[in-house]
Amino acid sequence: MTAPAYGVRFVESMGQIAPALWDACFPPPLEGRWFYQALERCGIEDQFTFTYAVLYRQNTAVGIAPAFVMNVPIQLVVPPAWLPLFTIPGKVFGSMLYQRTMFVGCPCADEGTVGLLPDVDRRAALLALQDAFETRARELRAPMLVWKDFPQACAADLEWLAGKRRLFRMVSFPGTVAELCGPRKEDYYASLKGSRRHILKKKLRRSAMNAALEIDIAQAPDAGTLAGLYGLYVQTYEKATTRFEKLNLRFFEIVAAHPCSRFIILREKSSREMVAFMLCFDMGRRIINKFIGIDYSRPRDWLLYFRLWEAAVDWALSRGASSIQSGQTGYAPKIETGHRLAPLTNYCLHRNALVHRVYRAIAKTIGWHTLDEDLARFLKAHPEAAPSAGPPR
Repeated sequence: MTAPAYGVRFVESMGQIAPALWDACFPPPLEGRWFYQALERCGIEDQFTFTYAVLYRQNTAVGIAPAFVMNVPIQLVVPPAWLPLFTIPGKVFGSMLYQRTMFVGCPCADEGTVGLLPDVDRRAALLALQDAFETRARELRAPMLVWKDFPQACAADLEWLAGKRRLFRMVSFPGTVAELCGPRKEDYYASLKGSRRHILKKKLRRSAMNAALEIDIAQAPDAGTLAGLYGLYVQTYEKATTRFEKLNLRFFEIVAAHPCSRFIILREKSSREMVAFMLCFDMGRRIINKFIGIDYSRPRDWLLYFRLWEAAVDWALSRGASSIQSGQTGYAPKIETGHRLAPLTNYCLHRNALVHRVYRAIAKTIGWHTLDEDLARFLKAHPEAAPSAGPPR
């Protein structure tokens, strides 16, 4: 039996795609049409150029593959040991200091997703998309093409695609998920290792002794509150060692209006000043812990991250959630609070065959231990947690 033929058409705005197709291809707990709308409308075109591949079967739209083009700083692409190969000649050839790349996925979604209707032949669809993205990347002068941060559930199909189209795989920063194993906070604590449970409770007691805080759960906060929250976000962004996208105040204003958005805010009790927040998306059984902001001028013994996390757990349990997804980076406190690491993988192709071979060789040296110091320390203590060195089967 002949496999169905798929075609691909590109559009430049999420609004050019039928809302019903978005709803079918990106149902909860995925961040759907509303999230891409916020990214498009907030005014970050200087960082990303968005495009969307719409998959067709016999002139009927059956899938959506969001994508974006970005000039990626070379230090985000290669490990420190390889940087001199690029930074030294980059003093003369400035283009070597960044890599213009087309990413299949989203700049700040927790996992890469290609949304397909249930009856679509996934492998035939991926092959059609790959060929279309190669052509589109050439038109946009992006020599590098990357399927960004795809989870283990997609591995078998993407490994198949890699074999068909000479993609190489590259380990990415893992995602993090905390499971809420029952309806009570005691169930969450019971799920933690004894040592972690003891340390977490000790930190919470210490914080309570040093900082009198109040919790405010806000939906659609006013302009003044949003401006203060954005200031906390910027503090956290500037402190981060790994940065990809920088969002603006307009993004927070747009997202705050969506019904699923909640801001968990910690306020100093005496002054009512905001000292930390977490923006969460209520996606039903899963809560997405999307962004945080912390006032780093406050004393360290306030341990604001842990107080914020405790408030998030309480709120998630009150919503009947069974897990909290907390994204990439900032691993040390996430590991302490019982998050598991969820492997994510990039699949890459460079148009220049020689550069492709160099990048493929570099990719083989990349692992969790090279990506992040917190992960390196964790793997040293728990080597059994390291992902498989070979491709998943």
